[in-house]
Amino acid sequence: MTALFLLALAWPLCVALGAAGQAFRASARRRYFGLSWVSAAWPALALAFAGEGAWEWAPWLLGGEWALDALARPWLAFTALLWSLAALHACGYFKRAQARARDGDGDEAYRLSRFALCWPLAFLGNALLIVSRDVASFYLGFALMTFAAYSLVLHHQSLDAKRGASAYLILAVIGEGLILGGLLWAAGSGEATTLEGVREAITQAPGGVWMALLLWLGFGVKAGVIGLHVWLPLAHPVAPAPASAVLSGAMIKAGLLGWLSFLPLGAEALSPAFTTLGEAMLVAGFAAAFGAALYGVAQAHPKAVLAYSSISQMGMLTVLVAMGLVNAEVWPLLLPGIVLFAGHHALAKGALFLGTSVSEHMPRLPRALLWLLLALPGLSLTGAFGAGLVSKYTFKHALEEMAHARIVFLLTLAAVGTAALVSVCLWRQWQTRSAGGSDAWQVTAWTLAAVAALAAPWWLPLPEGSVYVPSLSSLGSLVWPLPVGVALVALGVALGRALSLSPWRPGDLWWGYRPLGLFGVALCQRLAQACGRVKGGSVDAALALERRAMAWLTHTLEGETWLRRHGSGLMMALAVVLALLLIWEGHG
Repeated sequence: MTALFLLALAWPLCVALGAAGQAFRASARRRYFGLSWVSAAWPALALAFAGEGAWEWAPWLLGGEWALDALARPWLAFTALLWSLAALHACGYFKRAQARARDGDGDEAYRLSRFALCWPLAFLGNALLIVSRDVASFYLGFALMTFAAYSLVLHHQSLDAKRGASAYLILAVIGEGLILGGLLWAAGSGEATTLEGVREAITQAPGGVWMALLLWLGFGVKAGVIGLHVWLPLAHPVAPAPASAVLSGAMIKAGLLGWLSFLPLGAEALSPAFTTLGEAMLVAGFAAAFGAALYGVAQAHPKAVLAYSSISQMGMLTVLVAMGLVNAEVWPLLLPGIVLFAGHHALAKGALFLGTSVSEHMPRLPRALLWLLLALPGLSLTGAFGAGLVSKYTFKHALEEMAHARIVFLLTLAAVGTAALVSVCLWRQWQTRSAGGSDAWQVTAWTLAAVAALAAPWWLPLPEGSVYVPSLSSLGSLVWPLPVGVALVALGVALGRALSLSPWRPGDLWWGYRPLGLFGVALCQRLAQACGRVKGGSVDAALALERRAMAWLTHTLEGETWLRRHGSGLMMALAVVLALLLIWEGHG
């Protein structure tokens, strides 16, 4: 187990070093995506199924602690599997780009080398944060994953890609600042260096709710919390399909894992302020679930539709996490459902993103079969089929056990939005389809991702008895959002054509944030210019004062020269005056 743990973290680093070495070889001899590159996540995947374990190494930073427990094992399993399948898909996705690079296209060679280098580094950060139990390792993994993924979004370097990468980086820096502030505050308050210690410090500290708020918002940038979600619909349409798959499937879940690791979910005797925070999270979660669905159905690009679907689904997960603050008793029943939800969503959304590249270069399969396979992960996401049905019933069962029927009803309504988004995505894929022919690696990876998503409850290493399979009598209450969502899309398409409505551009709030940001930058520039003028005036005043002081000193020095010249005569005159005074005093 220890050897496998070390290999799981060391092998992606070795793959990255190998990719860096490839960049110095002649273009015709480079192998950007060989077997070793594809296998970067394989040791981590094997580790997830090897069993539970714990490791410590005191010399590491503030004291390294890593563990595989009931939460980390399934999380590492679906994360490593998605990264592996996306890497396999990349071998076919970049086949034409590799041919151009070997033919002497220097720009393409640079982009491929950068992608091949940053991919294993981003995975290393993702895997490290999952197994970490000390704050330093967790933050190191989170930051490495965040900033290495920037180049994955920027890959094509088009104008849209630069905009999406800029939005991603700006929000990432804001999120990192909030996370670092919350962690340092909590760790300093409780003198803790472990995740458990920080969570206890947040629970007990007088300002713990503010620490929790910083961490919720900081990790919420990655998790797509409403208002902080704007990078998702801008980054996904411009990123390569394999990058979009891991961004939406695996990396977005790092924010969710941060919530589960640091927020005092399920803790007893929390202050009322935490309940208020939980209620605010409920509102934000439902706002994302419904708002993203309404805006996403009006998108033209299928990957933009899927990005809004991710925001909507993460809104639903935000609601479930918020219940851990609102009602502590429901949390032990709810956590397994959240883990299954996260794993199923990661693989299903990964399959849908990989499917966008398959529909752009349709393989030689019967058309009906191809579109049925493309639709299956989406059908599962709606909760009407496969693992999605089991996942939805598992957390619904937990909420109904604790008499939260209203939350269940609202989440079911949100599933209507999911069905609508999936339907729009398939429709947009149909409109942009091309018969160019997908590579076998693309089709294989996409198929395996879809199968893994549908069968998630049966292969993920979840605790025994944590998953509930719905009975036949309960299927009706779970399946009805799918036909309702499809019907609403059909009605919306007909209405849009009748009114000649055009699609909305992705980014929504970004286009409002942008002028505000530019105004803020201009304001800072003006403030800097004003400060520069004040500084210049202060320097001029100081120089003038210095000149006056030097003039006075010069004049004083001239008096000293005169005294030196006439000092002897003055001393003799003084002596004579003193003598006369003494004589006069003697006569008196």
